[in-house]
Amino acid sequence: MARWDPGTADRLRKAALELFAEHGYDAVTITQIAERAGITRRSYFRYFPDKREVLFAGAEQLPPAVAEAVLAAEEAESPLRTALGALAEVGTRVTQFVDPSPERRAVIASSAELRERERSKGAAITAAIQDALERRGTPLDLAKPAAQVATIVFGDAFDRWIDEGGKQEFPAYLQTAAATLREACG
Repeated sequence: MARWDPGTADRLRKAALELFAEHGYDAVTITQIAERAGITRRSYFRYFPDKREVLFAGAEQLPPAVAEAVLAAEEAESPLRTALGALAEVGTRVTQFVDPSPERRAVIASSAELRERERSKGAAITAAIQDALERRGTPLDLAKPAAQVATIVFGDAFDRWIDEGGKQEFPAYLQTAAATLREACG
C-alpha cells in the first residue's frame, strides 16, 4: 500500500464508523480504527489529529466558507435571508462530500464528547455569520439573532437531508426548515 494512499482518509472514516457502531465511541481506540483501515496507528495521525476528528474532519473550513458567502451576498437581503442564502450555498458544497447516512449522527448522539464537539461546530458557524453580518454593516442587535436562527435552521436542514438520504438538493431542505420555523413562529 502506498504511503499516502488517496483513499486512506475515507477508509479511516468508514472503519471508525463501523467500530463506533459496533462497540460505542468510548470503547474504540485509534489503534483499532487504524488496523481496520489497514494502516498503522502512527499513520493514522497523518490524516486525523485525534479520534473524534475522524468524524469532524474539514469542519474547521465551514465557518470561513460561510462568512465568505455572507460577505459576498447581495446587499438588498435581510440579515436572516443573507445568512440562509450563504448556508444554502455552503451546505450544497458540504453535502457533496458528506455521506448522508444516519450512522454518524447516531454515533455523535451517543457520546457527550461528540455532542459537545458538534455544539462547538455550530457555535463557530454562528460566530462567523454574526461577524460577517456585522462587517456588512448589520447592527449587533440584528446580526446576533439572525446568525443564531440561521444556524438552527441549517442544523435542522442538515438533519432532514440525512433523514431522507440526501434525495434532494440541500437548498430544498433549508427552505423546508425555514418554512417550518416561520410556521412555528406564527
